[in-house]
Amino acid sequence: MAPHDIAKALEIWTLQTLLNLSIILGLLSLGLAIVQPYYQSLRKHLTLRVSIELWDVFTILVADIFLVLVVVVGFFILNPDIMADIKVAVPFVPVATILFAIALVLRLFHGGHRVGEPQFLTATYLMLTANLVNIIGFSFVMEAPGGEYLAHHPSAFWTFVKTHLRSNADPHGLELAQITFYICFPILMAVFLWGFASALSHLKKTEVVK
Repeated sequence: MAPHDIAKALEIWTLQTLLNLSIILGLLSLGLAIVQPYYQSLRKHLTLRVSIELWDVFTILVADIFLVLVVVVGFFILNPDIMADIKVAVPFVPVATILFAIALVLRLFHGGHRVGEPQFLTATYLMLTANLVNIIGFSFVMEAPGGEYLAHHPSAFWTFVKTHLRSNADPHGLELAQITFYICFPILMAVFLWGFASALSHLKKTEVVK
């Protein structure tokens, strides 16, 4: 195998692994966000005020860090060249990335990380929906039955899924990937701009207080 082929195979493996890990991190982020009663039960065992404050920050920070990683990987994958190289469930993964991004903005800049705030439930439902979309895309599209299975057990459904909803399936998957990019990329950019505007608004309020 030529060095170029090895490098390309390594690149594809790395990108596919990053995408798969981001799907897992999305589930973990949701799980960490909804187990508030568990956090409270553990919090009772802490005695020092400093340790309690650190625990409160830690339980929020880890979920948000995972969420940031999911959005960053999703943005990185939402690229015509990358989608042509690896199997991405379209439009599932890009749509999930947008939902995760909205949830992240709500949690970072609109009080969505605080239990009891209306935006907390909104962000949580967005994360739940995004994870369900990712699960469907991963289980039914990205990890659909392989060629050997379909050779012995022909299925019109699985054949359609593999040839139309995978971003690297030629030609139908590539066409759908392009359409998905044209729709989802501008929406994701709009969410990023919304997040940036929200961050600036908070900075201006901080300056006024000073």
